[in-house]
Amino acid sequence: MNEKKSPLEIAESLTEYWSPRVIGEVDEHFVKVAKLKGTLAWHDHAGEDEMFYILGGSLKMEMPDRTVHLGSGDMFVVPRGMQHNPVADEECLVMLFERKTTLHTGDTTTEKTRSIAQQLA
Repeated sequence: MNEKKSPLEIAESLTEYWSPRVIGEVDEHFVKVAKLKGTLAWHDHAGEDEMFYILGGSLKMEMPDRTVHLGSGDMFVVPRGMQHNPVADEECLVMLFERKTTLHTGDTTTEKTRSIAQQLA
Protein backbone atom coordinates (compact mmCIF):
# COMPACT_ATOMS: atom_id res chain seq x y z
CA MET A 1 0.00 0.00 0.00
CA ASN A 2 3.06 2.26 -0.03
CA GLU A 3 2.62 3.79 -3.49
CA LYS A 4 1.23 6.93 -5.08
CA LYS A 5 -2.57 6.89 -5.35
CA SER A 6 -5.35 9.24 -6.35
CA PRO A 7 -8.24 8.90 -3.88
CA LEU A 8 -10.49 10.79 -6.30
CA GLU A 9 -9.71 8.47 -9.23
CA ILE A 10 -10.18 5.37 -7.09
CA ALA A 11 -13.51 6.66 -5.73
CA GLU A 12 -14.67 7.53 -9.27
CA SER A 13 -13.89 3.97 -10.40
CA LEU A 14 -16.12 2.32 -7.77
CA THR A 15 -19.26 0.74 -9.15
CA GLU A 16 -21.23 0.20 -5.93
CA TYR A 17 -22.65 2.88 -3.65
CA TRP A 18 -22.00 2.74 0.12
CA SER A 19 -19.24 0.16 -0.27
CA PRO A 20 -16.01 1.70 1.10
CA ARG A 21 -12.64 0.44 -0.12
CA VAL A 22 -9.43 0.59 1.89
CA ILE A 23 -6.74 2.44 -0.08
CA GLY A 24 -4.11 2.93 2.63
CA GLU A 25 -3.09 2.46 6.24
CA VAL A 26 -1.75 4.96 8.78
CA ASP A 27 -0.68 3.26 12.00
CA GLU A 28 -3.88 1.69 13.39
CA HIS A 29 -6.17 3.49 10.93
CA PHE A 30 -7.50 2.81 7.46
CA VAL A 31 -7.83 5.40 4.71
CA LYS A 32 -10.92 4.53 2.66
CA VAL A 33 -12.83 5.93 -0.30
CA ALA A 34 -16.47 5.45 -1.19
CA LYS A 35 -19.08 6.49 -3.70
CA LEU A 36 -22.34 7.52 -2.02
CA LYS A 37 -25.88 8.16 -3.18
CA GLY A 38 -29.07 8.05 -1.15
CA THR A 39 -29.15 7.28 2.58
CA LEU A 40 -26.95 4.87 4.54
CA ALA A 41 -28.51 4.25 8.00
CA TRP A 42 -28.72 5.83 11.42
CA HIS A 43 -25.82 4.40 13.42
CA ASP A 44 -22.93 5.26 15.71
CA HIS A 45 -19.43 4.10 16.55
CA ALA A 46 -19.32 3.90 20.35
CA GLY A 47 -15.56 4.10 20.77
CA GLU A 48 -14.33 5.63 17.53
CA ASP A 49 -14.36 8.96 15.71
CA GLU A 50 -14.96 8.92 11.95
CA MET A 51 -13.55 11.49 9.53
CA PHE A 52 -15.24 12.35 6.22
CA TYR A 53 -13.45 14.37 3.53
CA ILE A 54 -15.54 15.25 0.47
CA LEU A 55 -13.64 14.58 -2.77
CA GLY A 56 -16.57 15.57 -4.99
CA GLY A 57 -20.27 16.30 -4.70
CA SER A 58 -22.05 17.06 -1.46
CA LEU A 59 -23.14 15.21 1.66
CA LYS A 60 -25.56 15.92 4.48
CA MET A 61 -24.53 14.49 7.83
CA GLU A 62 -27.72 14.14 9.83
CA MET A 63 -27.36 14.02 13.61
CA PRO A 64 -30.04 14.20 16.30
CA ASP A 65 -29.35 17.86 17.10
CA ARG A 66 -28.30 19.25 13.70
CA THR A 67 -27.47 18.56 10.07
CA VAL A 68 -24.06 19.47 8.67
CA HIS A 69 -23.86 20.23 4.94
CA LEU A 70 -20.54 19.31 3.34
CA GLY A 71 -19.26 20.16 -0.13
CA SER A 72 -16.19 19.33 -2.17
CA GLY A 73 -13.06 20.00 -0.11
CA ASP A 74 -14.89 20.01 3.24
CA MET A 75 -13.99 17.75 6.14
CA PHE A 76 -16.06 16.72 9.15
CA VAL A 77 -15.32 14.45 12.10
CA VAL A 78 -18.27 12.58 13.58
CA PRO A 79 -17.42 12.22 17.29
CA ARG A 80 -17.44 8.76 18.85
CA GLY A 81 -20.85 7.72 20.09
CA MET A 82 -22.72 10.32 17.98
CA GLN A 83 -25.74 8.94 16.12
CA HIS A 84 -25.42 9.98 12.48
CA ASN A 85 -26.88 9.26 9.08
CA PRO A 86 -24.98 10.26 5.92
CA VAL A 87 -27.25 11.35 3.05
CA ALA A 88 -26.17 12.13 -0.52
CA ASP A 89 -28.99 13.48 -2.69
CA GLU A 90 -26.70 13.17 -5.73
CA GLU A 91 -23.57 11.09 -6.20
CA CYS A 92 -20.84 12.03 -3.71
CA LEU A 93 -17.24 10.83 -3.46
CA VAL A 94 -15.65 10.68 -0.02
CA MET A 95 -12.42 9.77 1.68
CA LEU A 96 -12.71 8.34 5.19
CA PHE A 97 -10.18 8.02 8.00
CA GLU A 98 -11.15 5.42 10.61
CA ARG A 99 -9.59 3.05 13.11
CA LYS A 100 -9.10 -0.43 11.69
CA THR A 101 -11.68 -1.70 14.18
CA THR A 102 -14.46 0.66 13.02
CA LEU A 103 -17.47 -1.28 11.77
CA HIS A 104 -19.13 0.20 8.68
CA THR A 105 -22.50 0.85 10.31
CA GLY A 106 -21.56 0.28 13.95
CA ASP A 107 -23.93 -2.14 15.68
CA THR A 108 -26.60 -1.51 13.02
CA THR A 109 -26.79 -4.02 10.17
CA THR A 110 -28.52 -3.31 6.86
CA GLU A 111 -28.23 -4.60 3.29
CA LYS A 112 -25.66 -1.82 2.74
CA THR A 113 -23.39 -2.89 5.64
CA ARG A 114 -19.95 -4.05 4.48
CA SER A 115 -17.51 -6.09 6.53
CA ILE A 116 -13.89 -5.01 6.95
CA ALA A 117 -12.92 -7.96 4.73
CA GLN A 118 -15.22 -6.65 1.97
CA GLN A 119 -13.69 -3.19 2.34
CA LEU A 120 -10.20 -4.64 1.92
CA ALA A 121 -11.16 -6.48 -1.33
